[in-house]
Amino acid sequence: MTGTPPAPLLAVDGLRVAFGTGQDVVRDVSLTLRRGECLALVGESGSGKSVTARTLVGLTGRHARIRARRLEFDGLDLTALTERRWQQVRGRRIGLVLQDALVSLDPLRTVGAEIGEALRVHRTADRARARERVPRLLADVGVPEPERRAGQYPHQLSGGLRQRALIASALAAGPELLLADEPTTALDATVQAQVLDLLGDLVDRGTALLLISHDLSVVERLAQRVAVLYAGVVVEQGPAGQVLADPQHPYTKALLAAVPGRAGKGRPLSVPRPPRPAAGPDGCPYAARCAPADDRCRRELPTAPDPAAGHTARCWHPGRPIPLPLPIPRSSAEPRPPAAVPGSGADRPVLLEVDDVAKTYRGPDGTAHRVVRDVSFTVTAGETLGLVGESGSGKTTLARIVLGLLEPDAGAVRFTGEPWSGLPERLRRPRRGLLQHVPQDPLSSFDPRHDVRRIVGEALAAGGVPRGAARDTRAVELLDQVGLPAATLRSRPAQLSGGQRQRVAIARALATRPRLLVCDEPVSALDVSVQAQVLDLLASLRRDLGLALLFVSHDLGVVHHLSDRLIVLKDGELVETGTVDEVFDRPEHPYTRSLLAAASGGSRVG
Repeated sequence: MTGTPPAPLLAVDGLRVAFGTGQDVVRDVSLTLRRGECLALVGESGSGKSVTARTLVGLTGRHARIRARRLEFDGLDLTALTERRWQQVRGRRIGLVLQDALVSLDPLRTVGAEIGEALRVHRTADRARARERVPRLLADVGVPEPERRAGQYPHQLSGGLRQRALIASALAAGPELLLADEPTTALDATVQAQVLDLLGDLVDRGTALLLISHDLSVVERLAQRVAVLYAGVVVEQGPAGQVLADPQHPYTKALLAAVPGRAGKGRPLSVPRPPRPAAGPDGCPYAARCAPADDRCRRELPTAPDPAAGHTARCWHPGRPIPLPLPIPRSSAEPRPPAAVPGSGADRPVLLEVDDVAKTYRGPDGTAHRVVRDVSFTVTAGETLGLVGESGSGKTTLARIVLGLLEPDAGAVRFTGEPWSGLPERLRRPRRGLLQHVPQDPLSSFDPRHDVRRIVGEALAAGGVPRGAARDTRAVELLDQVGLPAATLRSRPAQLSGGQRQRVAIARALATRPRLLVCDEPVSALDVSVQAQVLDLLASLRRDLGLALLFVSHDLGVVHHLSDRLIVLKDGELVETGTVDEVFDRPEHPYTRSLLAAASGGSRVG
């Protein structure tokens, strides 16, 4: 028996959003989403994805101007809802999972109390039943030891565990529509696979899912349809398989080219941006970055197609090829060590030695948890060593031991041939500038009151650069080295994009002329195009300055693209090591094989 398809649960037609008297940040967006369907919104930072999602839950703020020909959820006109009515819809019928779990979760409450509140507020369980249901909800999203974790505070959990707790809170009331804003950004491959399986099961049971993600392999695995946003405009949409396998808009092509993968090793990921005039107010916003763009593109956008029209691109020149970055010649792809560092490859001197280090923490109940177990490895001058493992495997603890921020309970660390661990800080300080850190979240590591001049200047002062013109000149040189204009010195962290903040963090790390950078998930929170720019930057710095990198990441594609060798951690234990190609092509440990299987997931992306 056939008939008309069911009415969409969510219908958006001609949505425009602006703040104050500014221009539209969401321009004429039209989407539909049915029960039991996943629609993915993809695009770089600032493309309007999160603003679109927040509009659908009434969280754009009182200064937002929202206009739409139609904005309905299950027949309910969302533009007409009062805040009181929104409170009856938000959480109970439309759930929201935000990207930054540490900010979203209350630091003064346990995660069990946070999830229990969602059950009580929406009257799906009383206090006693909520206490029973919380561990089950945590277990459903892959949290190990759910009873113990429910009694912990957000800061006591790893980034991956915090994200899973946030997802459990959003699912507590059983919403019909779930808006997931980068729900797997902080998760390793195996945990990401668990969360995607969970979200897939929800879709199979009839939940509508609007997925916002910069990870195109996640999109391919989960979404039935994809909408690509650029500068607030849906430039392409259609069935996921068609959009990802045969992109028509130049921007979609550039996004796919920026995905790190085995085929792209040895070439830059950033697509060249030819100099083009900017578009007019009614033109295509991508025209200034688009090689095929012409005067018509700069004057006007094609009419927005019907979301039900199949695979469509809002482009006057769909399917045109774009220039791709050229491979780095093999002779120059190898890093050039400084003159003081002779040799190459295996002949280079050992810069960092980690010998049988171990670390144990005690939980609130006094129970000992050994998080690093007798780990040994070396990093030679000018090489990149990748460090991978799931959340809670001990990666960040090991990185902090290497940095001298934690003392190991056993074992030793040597740096530049001399003891590094077990020393008072006053003895480490003369060499500390040679070993620097690039954090996962620069925003939380910068003082929000300081501008970039002061942030970089403090690092230069630590490196002995005198105050005044010499320091300012060196700060400008560092910004130029990481691809930022001198005017950035006047900006504060909150005024910068995620990619700009990460570049400032790298500039700060370079201020003391280090020989080794410890990079702890430096691109995990960045969209794919900005991630490509930062990875290209790290590769060029390594090549030009002879830097060694200890690169911590849960993203196996990123690790393969950047690293020479790889070590794999499982429950604090080093279970496999080798060259990147050896580990990827011939993994020996069952855990490594499961990591690689979870990361691939049958994906064609990358």
